[in-house]
Amino acid sequence: MLGQSRVVLLKPLVKSELIEVGDFSYYDDPDDPTAFETRNVLYHYGPEKLVIGKYCALGTGVRFIMNGANHRMDGPSTFPFPSMGGSWSEHFDLLTGLPNRGDTVVGNDVWFGYGSTVMPGVRIGHGAIIAAGSVVTSDVPDYGIVGGNPARPIRTRHDEETVARLLAVAWWDWPVEHITEHIRTIMSGSVDDLEKAASALPRR
Repeated sequence: MLGQSRVVLLKPLVKSELIEVGDFSYYDDPDDPTAFETRNVLYHYGPEKLVIGKYCALGTGVRFIMNGANHRMDGPSTFPFPSMGGSWSEHFDLLTGLPNRGDTVVGNDVWFGYGSTVMPGVRIGHGAIIAAGSVVTSDVPDYGIVGGNPARPIRTRHDEETVARLLAVAWWDWPVEHITEHIRTIMSGSVDDLEKAASALPRR
């Protein structure tokens, strides 16, 4: 980002076919924000995906723990002997079929606070806020605010009716030119204003 070397748009940087990032989602890190794919997405061997929507803001140290971090818990030991190689690798079948919660999916317009961690298979709704230092172990609703370890609901940003209206407007899917024209409405206007802007969308 111009004048802010610690802030990068993620979409152009991601190379893995197992990671999808939407337009304008960014990561902020004073050390090496360009290394997000390797430093912040951990134990990602597939087949599950990490999907991050558009216009998401990721603070320094946000981490996504993927299913590859799982260990067996049904026997006397959780140690992954076969992964050490040698003759132990003959027992690699013991590492297959581990619990897998599927893809980790983040909606659009989600704000992640400093040092927050998302566990495997979690789904985070549109417009959610993840407080700094949170460990997200379960799904977060649209426009929900969660915090803590494990993260618990703090409140919702809007009532149910307003959330439904915001989801119907889905401003993040507007053409960039229309978003640009209505920045002030998106950032500080009312839902009525947002709906009026949506009604002015060019017909396709």
